[in-house]
Amino acid sequence: MPDHPTVEPEAGAPPLAPTLDERGLARALSGRHFIGGAFVPASSGTTFAVANPATGEAIARAAEGDAADVDAAVREAARAQKAWARLPARKRGALVAQCGAVLRAHSEELARLITLETGKALRTESRIEAQNVADILEFFGGLGGELKGESVPFAPDVLSVTVREPLGVVGAIIPWNVPMLLMALKIAPALVAGNTVVVKSAEEAPLAVLRVCELINRVLPPGCFNILSGFGPECGGPLVAHPLVRKVTFTGSVEVGKIVATAAAQKLIPVTLELGGKSPMLVFADCDFDRTVTGAVTSMRFTRQGQSCTAASRIYVERPIFDRFVAALAARVDAMVMGDPLDEKTDIGTIISDGQFAKVRAFIAEGQATPGATARVCSKLPEDARLAGGKFIQPVIFTGLPDSSRLVQEEIFGPVTVVFPFDDTEAVLAAANDSEYGLAASVWTNNLRRGLDLAHRLEAGLVQINQNLVVQANLSYGGVKSSGLGKEASLESMLEHFTHKKTIMVNYA
Repeated sequence: MPDHPTVEPEAGAPPLAPTLDERGLARALSGRHFIGGAFVPASSGTTFAVANPATGEAIARAAEGDAADVDAAVREAARAQKAWARLPARKRGALVAQCGAVLRAHSEELARLITLETGKALRTESRIEAQNVADILEFFGGLGGELKGESVPFAPDVLSVTVREPLGVVGAIIPWNVPMLLMALKIAPALVAGNTVVVKSAEEAPLAVLRVCELINRVLPPGCFNILSGFGPECGGPLVAHPLVRKVTFTGSVEVGKIVATAAAQKLIPVTLELGGKSPMLVFADCDFDRTVTGAVTSMRFTRQGQSCTAASRIYVERPIFDRFVAALAARVDAMVMGDPLDEKTDIGTIISDGQFAKVRAFIAEGQATPGATARVCSKLPEDARLAGGKFIQPVIFTGLPDSSRLVQEEIFGPVTVVFPFDDTEAVLAAANDSEYGLAASVWTNNLRRGLDLAHRLEAGLVQINQNLVVQANLSYGGVKSSGLGKEASLESMLEHFTHKKTIMVNYA
């Protein structure tokens, strides 16, 4: 990230009541972790810049965490965990649900703050994320009573039962694209299950999640939920390696996920990994055409500049409707408004950072230089002079690229999709499965028999027919192959990933 002017924090703590002054709130949150129920500076006193991707302006400074900060946070979490685990499970759940209600009251504030620091459009993206965060905490809050064991038939004079127990301190590392939502998917089940949590935020988006932590700490006992900001090697690495961390849950790139898994393996602790995707969308000629075109816009997450693991970045369209579909999709995306993310008229916001901006542009340039390829560049860059330095990229729809292209094989994490014609169902299934990733897929057809058949044979953890929703509470979410290990968003994720099963036997002969 380029050097930005120093941003001084505002005097005093952030406001207790919801605020719509996102810039003032960003300044008030500057330079702090949240450990043991209180804001604290980094032990080194070091901070780093947080910039608004839409303008390049400095909006805050974030505390730069290191191993000393990790140790302080983990020890606070370990201290709090035993008392937290002794609370009845339904009581823990009720407190987590109460946290959801607090976040719901602050949802507009959080939506504006996450828009400021990530460049996501307020109307089409950030409000949805803020509302979903509250929903996730309320959902998991209701599951405390599901932490059940079993009675196991062993012998007539032996009572054998299993019980679910928490793991201890959970280390969670989150990304920048939907940081509040993905954090909620980790902390809510972990807390209800009786664990305490230390989160390492993404360096590009540390502010809204810090505010979420502070709001939740108004309900939970001190030390149950702590958050650090910092960089991967200096802050995330020590969190994974800390001897008191008994579980790691990570969302991010495949490359870093492998590093996290290797480090966790040295301690023989469990990991949950939600990694990348290259999600195929299969469109058949018998689909509801208009609904499917709208679904393609949604599936590609164009409103989020394609910065989504489940983005439909490979679209396969049956040949009889291929040309019509490509034209309709391009027209639909071309009509979308790119502009100030905080403006209610804006559909599409920005790319998150300079590094991601350069990466996406390089992919687009490579695609445009490929012989036989056609690049349909859609929408218009904003004309507002205030946004001239913003990280805006026009969405691009490619046709004519070979299967071997990097744009087809690699995750771009930008507003770029590749569309192919197909003639044969078995051939398109093989193409869809020809990827190291296996996070999500969708099938669009009015032939339910065909849709269900393909759903069973697609190599993906989540397959949707005639829709492509983002992750939702109560739906098991997680990938296969290089897209990760484990599941999130469901009762299963709480039971299997945040508890262990203990067997207790009583011989009463």
